[in-house]
Amino acid sequence: MDMAFPVANATAAVLTRVSAAFNAPLARAVVFGVHIDGHLVVEGLLIAVIVFQLTRKSYKPPKKPLTEKEIDELCNEWQPEPLCPPIKEGARIDTPMLESAAGPHTIVDGKEVVNFASANYLGLIGNEKIIDSCVGSLEKYGVGSCGPRGFYGTIDVHLDCEAKIANFLGTPDSILYSYGISTIFSVIPAFCKKGDIIVADEGVHWAVQNGLHLSRSTVVYFKHNDMASLASTLEKLTRGNKRAEKIRRYIVVESIYQNSGQIAPLDEIVRLKEEYRFRVILEESHSFGVLGKSGRGLAEHYGVPIEKIDIITAGMGNALATDGGFCTGSVRVVDHQRLSSSGYVFSASLPPYLASAAVSAVNYLEENPTVLSTLRSNIALLHKELSDTPGLEISSHVLSPIIFLKLKKSTGSPTTDLDLLETIAERVLKEDSVFIVTSKKSNLDRCKLPTGIRLFVSAGHTKSDIFTLSKSLKRVSASVLAD
Repeated sequence: MDMAFPVANATAAVLTRVSAAFNAPLARAVVFGVHIDGHLVVEGLLIAVIVFQLTRKSYKPPKKPLTEKEIDELCNEWQPEPLCPPIKEGARIDTPMLESAAGPHTIVDGKEVVNFASANYLGLIGNEKIIDSCVGSLEKYGVGSCGPRGFYGTIDVHLDCEAKIANFLGTPDSILYSYGISTIFSVIPAFCKKGDIIVADEGVHWAVQNGLHLSRSTVVYFKHNDMASLASTLEKLTRGNKRAEKIRRYIVVESIYQNSGQIAPLDEIVRLKEEYRFRVILEESHSFGVLGKSGRGLAEHYGVPIEKIDIITAGMGNALATDGGFCTGSVRVVDHQRLSSSGYVFSASLPPYLASAAVSAVNYLEENPTVLSTLRSNIALLHKELSDTPGLEISSHVLSPIIFLKLKKSTGSPTTDLDLLETIAERVLKEDSVFIVTSKKSNLDRCKLPTGIRLFVSAGHTKSDIFTLSKSLKRVSASVLAD
């Protein structure tokens, strides 16, 4: 009993001191005579632990080589990622195959058809003078150029073609590209850089979209062919924005929109461009050789001086029935591209015979201006004949060689709409031998305009061709869209 009391007293004393140590304010801790706050002590301990964990050697299990059996099992289990996404069920990938030149009449899958699927606006596919110029060029230069323009790929016929286009349009200079679709998406990044502002129509086709993406500029879209929306967008971007005054600013539009057949109101665009001090890049692939009194494009159509448009591009695969493209404008605009445009600098130059074909096509247009009257008569006649097509309505401009038909009442599903239109196109081809196409878009295409049937009118079409198309389209659409 007597010994129990000292032990109990000693234990109580120890507990009291430990409790006092834990309950004492850490603020009174003293290290080397310096008072340290309690939270600093804790943080110091944590830092010490972290440093210890980072500097300690990690545990590495002993290396044990895999057996041949284990290697084989791992290889058998491994599944590589597919190179491309799987094709969705019901996707249509089989397209009609042409077996002759894509003229107003052609051979598709062994059957002669009336062709409204090719943008042969002036009917120059198969023109004898153009073919003769190509044959002469092939005999003189061969097929390809085997080099970019800056590396021994420039041939005299390239310079002749550039001069011909510039003289025809009334611009100081022009530059040729090897591939029509690459023209616009090489030109835009050559001038528009990161930090610049581009205001573009939401209906521009994929090649323009790609150029906008490659430029890395700030891109703002306005409503399709809506000048009120364009004016509002320009006002928002420039009002009170001092930074906008110091950077490059562009408006990008198409003269005739491939995705709708609408014509851009160039006079209003130029007015807004001058008011807000923007530059204009105009894509004229579907208007060059078509619009204007002599086929010189949108500027001639509206009576706008060509010098008010900063940069004009066009593919030559439509009205001129050749290939490649061009950009035209001031000497400074053209010279800049010869060193800065990827499609020009790094691509083999346009095959000489295609440049010869372009020169011959422009000569034909100058010598035969009545071909434009024939084209416009065909456009007007087809507009009239299709104006009461059951279930479909024309949304394109009355002067556009692209006649765009869309559903009067959408199903609400773009996929279902496209299926209906594809069914109409297939039946028209199968039952009446008329070749037409829908405005099917790639998964890369960001354009949200309604899909439709796109008809390309040619000066080479006869009235009989137009009546055949009209009769077939009315009958088939009435049947397919009856419900």
